[in-house]
Amino acid sequence: MVDDESSILELVSFNLSQAGFTPVVARDGLEALEKVKEEKPDLIILDVMLPRIDGFEVCRKLRMKGDTTPVLMLTARKEEVDRVLGLELGADDYLTKPFSPRELLARVRAILRRVAERAEHKEGEPLVIGDLVIDPQSHTVTVKGRPVDLTLKEFQLLHLLASNRGRVFTREALLERLWEGEYYGETRTIDVHIRHLREKIEDNPSRPRYILTVRGVGYKFAEDV
Repeated sequence: MVDDESSILELVSFNLSQAGFTPVVARDGLEALEKVKEEKPDLIILDVMLPRIDGFEVCRKLRMKGDTTPVLMLTARKEEVDRVLGLELGADDYLTKPFSPRELLARVRAILRRVAERAEHKEGEPLVIGDLVIDPQSHTVTVKGRPVDLTLKEFQLLHLLASNRGRVFTREALLERLWEGEYYGETRTIDVHIRHLREKIEDNPSRPRYILTVRGVGYKFAEDV
């Protein structure tokens, strides 16, 4: 848990301990990097506004080093740019201040559950989510046993989102992952692909069950299907 406000550190640490977790605290960005190296935590709760180096820089340095520890970023309520930038730098989720301890714990558990699910799922095995089956080996998708005809990019987009259920992706991050820096058009191309996917896999594309919009940020695959 990284924050320079003692009241927040105490509140969060208490609630994490009560929930069975072992919190380790840091009060600035450099101390956070040191603690991550020493403690090898299962998850990092990272405030944006920190002394010495801010949370964005901490996240960037971790990802540049290949550290895949999940990061839950704490941001100011009205600063949408914080949420977008944090996700683009590799954060797994964000929570706006002020927040309730109950919501924080729910986010923590959700992230750790996703990490555990990814660890259990062997690479190349079909993803079975509700009525949806995604097979990366054969590049096929079925809904209620019915084959769905997807383009290569549609399949890659669906597989990426479904493999990271609950994780929010910005449009920019999706473009970078799927086109690997080779696409220079507008990010709205992601919206077009999402619309096509919904038309093909959702019972009601206007009220999607699988691919959800996170307003002002991007898209995520539903956790509870």
